[in-house]
Amino acid sequence: MVIVVVFMFLVAVLLGAVAIVGLAHAHDHARPELNGWFDKLQSNNGICCSGNDGRTVLDADWESRDGHYRVRLENEWYDVHDDAVVKVPNIDGRTVVWPIRYQGRTIIRCFMPGEMS
Repeated sequence: MVIVVVFMFLVAVLLGAVAIVGLAHAHDHARPELNGWFDKLQSNNGICCSGNDGRTVLDADWESRDGHYRVRLENEWYDVHDDAVVKVPNIDGRTVVWPIRYQGRTIIRCFMPGEMS
């Protein structure tokens, strides 16, 4: 019984993560020279994972206000905690967010602002 409950929990977490991240992976596979760079990105929350775990964000879906960021995912705005901001130069140029789903809430693990056009 416990094994079934744990299995069901893991499936729910996985499905939630897929729903949040979607199919818009951050890493452009036409630029393999960025693989190592993406794999080393981190915020004060820790390693962001990789470019495949991140999600690119259009300019209309993020903003900077009073020195803080907000990002829109699935038509809902989330405040980006300062600890989630990746502070290295963005050599990819696109805005990337690494959301995770935890206990029914979306948490921004990492956020790397791009260049607004």
